[in-house]
Amino acid sequence: MGLSEVAAGCGVCRLHAEPEAIARYEILRRPLWLLRHHPTPAPLPGWLLLDAVRHLDGPAAFTAAEAAAFGPMLQRCSALVRQLTGCERVYVIAFGEGARHLHAHLIPRHAADPDTAAWRVADVYRQMEAGARPAAAPERVEALVRQARSLTALWE
Repeated sequence: MGLSEVAAGCGVCRLHAEPEAIARYEILRRPLWLLRHHPTPAPLPGWLLLDAVRHLDGPAAFTAAEAAAFGPMLQRCSALVRQLTGCERVYVIAFGEGARHLHAHLIPRHAADPDTAAWRVADVYRQMEAGARPAAAPERVEALVRQARSLTALWE
C-alpha cells in the first residue's frame, strides 16, 4: 500500500500500511476505522486504540461519513473493552502529539485499581515506560486480541 507524502512521515499511517507490523494487535479493520490493542509493552491488558484509517489529526477534520460513524464505533469499542476486561469504566483519550493521526486510547478503568483513576492512568503509562511498573503480560494481550477478534467478527 502506498503512502502519500504527507502520511509517509506518520507512524500510524506506516503501521496501517504494514500488515505484518500490526497483525499481532489488529482486532478489526473497517473502511474508516482500525481497532487494535496497544502493542507490547502494553500498560494494561485491554488498552485498545481506535485509529482513523485516513490520515487526519482529529474530529475537526472528519468527513461527514467519519463524523456519522465515529460515535457508534466508539460506543461499540468501549463496550468491547468492558466486556474483555470486566472494567467499570472506559476512558477515551486522544492527544495526537506523539502521532498527529487520530488514534483514541480506550483505557479500562478498574475501581479496585486506584492507579487507573482519572489522570493517574498517565502515570501507569510513564511508570511502565520507565520500567517502574510491569507491562501487561504479552500472553494476556494475545489472549485478549484473540477474544476481541472473535467478538467483533459478527459486527457489521
